[in-house]
Amino acid sequence: MIPGNSAAKPIVSEAATAVLRKATWRIVPLFVACFVMAYLDRVNVSFAKLQMQSELGFSEAAYGFGASIFFVGYLLFEVPSNIILAKVGSRRWIARIMISWGIASAAMMFVRSETVFYLLRFLLGVLEAGFVPGVVFCFMHWFPASLRGRINSLFFMSIALCGLIGGPISGAIMKYMNDVGGLAGWQWLFLLEGIPSVLLGLLVLVVLDDRIDDAKWLTAHEKVLLKAHLAQDPKVSDSHSFGTALKEPSIYVFSLIYLGLAMGIYGIIFWMPQLVKTAGTTDTFIIGLITMIPYLVALALIPLIARSSDRLGERRWHLVGCAVAGMVGYVMCGAFGGSLLALLIGLSVAATGIIGSFGLFWLLPARVLSGMAAAAGIALINSIGQIGGIIGPYAVGLVKDATGSADVALYGIAVVCGISGILVAWCLPRSLYQRDHQVAAATHAAEDNTFTPQKA
Repeated sequence: MIPGNSAAKPIVSEAATAVLRKATWRIVPLFVACFVMAYLDRVNVSFAKLQMQSELGFSEAAYGFGASIFFVGYLLFEVPSNIILAKVGSRRWIARIMISWGIASAAMMFVRSETVFYLLRFLLGVLEAGFVPGVVFCFMHWFPASLRGRINSLFFMSIALCGLIGGPISGAIMKYMNDVGGLAGWQWLFLLEGIPSVLLGLLVLVVLDDRIDDAKWLTAHEKVLLKAHLAQDPKVSDSHSFGTALKEPSIYVFSLIYLGLAMGIYGIIFWMPQLVKTAGTTDTFIIGLITMIPYLVALALIPLIARSSDRLGERRWHLVGCAVAGMVGYVMCGAFGGSLLALLIGLSVAATGIIGSFGLFWLLPARVLSGMAAAAGIALINSIGQIGGIIGPYAVGLVKDATGSADVALYGIAVVCGISGILVAWCLPRSLYQRDHQVAAATHAAEDNTFTPQKA
C-alpha cells in the first residue's frame, strides 16, 4: 500500500470480485477473438507465400517488402487513429477498424502483381492502425492496474492462439481448397479469413460499451463497485494532450523496447512456416500442424508468467526474463535450424518469451500518462515499435536472398531482443516498478478469484 494514500486501500469484498469477473468475461473474450482475426489477417500472407510466391513469381525480397510495407501504413496512421478513438469511443472506432480491415484482407485474393500486393498490404496497415493501442486504452477504463497484468496477457495470448488455430486452418484451406471454383488455395485463404473480421466488427457494436456508466449489463451497485476499484490505481498527472506525451522522456525508451520486441514477434510470425519448410517439411497442412507446437507451449506458460508478475507486483525482471528468452530462442533457431526438433525448441522458447513480454510491457505506459496523452502515448509507442515489423521481415528476406540462409538475420533479431532486455533493466524510472509492487502486494489476494468461474 502507498503510505498516506487512502485510495490504495483494496476492495476485497466478494461483490467487488464478482463485478470484476463479470467485466472480464464480458469484454476480454470479445477482444481475444478480434485480436486472433487481426493477427490472422495480418500474417496469413506467411502461409499464402508458400503458394503465391511461386505462382506470381515474387522474389524473397519482394515478399519481405510486401510483408513489411503493412507496417508503414500502420506507423503513419496509428497515432491519429487512437486520438480519434479517444474522442468518439472504443465501440464505434474498433468496430470500424475491424470491418474495414476484414474487407481489405479479403481483397488480397485479387493480387496478381507486386504493385497490387504492396498497395493492399499498405492499405491493410492503414485500416488496422489503432486496434492494439485502442484495446489497451480501453482496458485502462475497465480494469484496475493490479489486475491488468493478467488481462493484458490474456489479450496478447491471442497471438499464440492465432498461431495455434491459424496454422492448421490456413494450411488446410490452401491444401483442400486449391483450384476449387477456379481459385488458388491462397486466394481462398484471404477470402475465408477476411469475412470473420467483418462479422466480429458488427458484434463489437452490439456487445462493447465505451464507459462503465453506459453498461446496461451492470447494475447501479456494480457500476459503483467497479469505479471504486479503478479509483484505487496510483494517480498520475491528469494530462489531456498529445504534446504531453511527446515531452515525456520515458515514452521514447518504451518505444525502443517495443521496437525490439516487435522485431522478435514478427520474425516468428512471418518466417516460422518457411523455417519449418527449410528444416525438411513440404506439405502445407503438415507445416501448419507443426507450427502449432511453439504456440501451444506459449499458451501453457504465459499465464504462469503473468500470474507470478501480478502476485509479486514485480514487472522489471519478469519482463527482462521474457526478452532474454526471446534472445536465446532466436540463437537456437539460427544455430540448429537444420534440425526440426531443435528448431521447434528454439521457436517455443522465443514465442513464449516474446508473446509473454507484451502483457507486462503495456502495464508501464499507463504509469506515466493519463487521458488523451495516454491514448496518444500508447499509440506513439506502438507506432515506433512497428518499425520492427518493417525491418524484421524485409531484413530476413534480403539476407535469405543474398546468402541462401536466414541464420544471420535470426542472430540479428536475437541481439535486438537482448537490447530490449537491457533497456528494461536499467533505462526506465525505478518508480514505475516500485509503485506497481506496492499496489499489487495489497490487492492480489482478492483478485486471484477474478479468473475463477463463479460458484452456483
